[in-house]
Amino acid sequence: MREESALVVFQDRKIRRTWHAGEWFYSATDIVQVLSDSPAPRQYWGVLKAREPQLLTFCLRLKLPAEDGKLRLTDCVNTRNAFRLIQSVPSKKAEPFKQWLAQLGKERIDEIEDPELAQNRVKDYYELKGYPQDWIDKRLRGITVRQELTDEWKNRYVTEEKEFAILTNEISRATFDKSIQEYKKLKGLTKKNQNLRDHITDWELILTMVGEKATTDITKARDSKGFPKCRQSAQAGGKIARNTRKELERKTGKPVVSSENFRHLTENKKKRLV
Repeated sequence: MREESALVVFQDRKIRRTWHAGEWFYSATDIVQVLSDSPAPRQYWGVLKAREPQLLTFCLRLKLPAEDGKLRLTDCVNTRNAFRLIQSVPSKKAEPFKQWLAQLGKERIDEIEDPELAQNRVKDYYELKGYPQDWIDKRLRGITVRQELTDEWKNRYVTEEKEFAILTNEISRATFDKSIQEYKKLKGLTKKNQNLRDHITDWELILTMVGEKATTDITKARDSKGFPKCRQSAQAGGKIARNTRKELERKTGKPVVSSENFRHLTENKKKRLV
């Protein structure tokens, strides 16, 4: 997920989180540390797991940034199971934590009922980081276009995360002559949790939308079903965006693809969180 989503701050304490399978997962160790004030939260969590083995039944091992900056597998719980974890930690601090999680749950329900709320919260994230307003508008529109495409893929029997990644790469290669990883390398994005789309320029955003919108419409027109057929449609959609890019570059004499990024905004946000 995006870097601004890598952690949240609860009562001046950092709690790492990551987006997985359509919901937030939080570091169990960080939750334990907030509730217990233990100087050795990892050991505390280890003792807790040994005492109540059932806690492991709802934990997932997901990668979160560690103190050394590297991504490491960490025991994580979703919002619902965070309540279960709280009940296992004897602490007077549990009540405000429960209220905080309840608020997060309410926000999520509100966003499901009114998707515009979710879009407004994303907009707030980018505004706080200092992104230009015109860029934010394009980024939000791009999120909508992307969601329409992934929904279409899901309806056409593309279900595995790996297949989604391959299809996205096909559009990127056809549009920009670069895979997602090659593009991230050009932008100087070395961390796995850095979202490429948070670091591309206006025209790169626009052409990404063109490629994905074209892919959606071509997939529907061809009635593409299954991964192989959707892959062909993704390549065709990307080529339409590529033709636009080539024509623009011919008219302006300037390449669209560049190393320009917004890392300085990301780094400033990270410093404020710390």
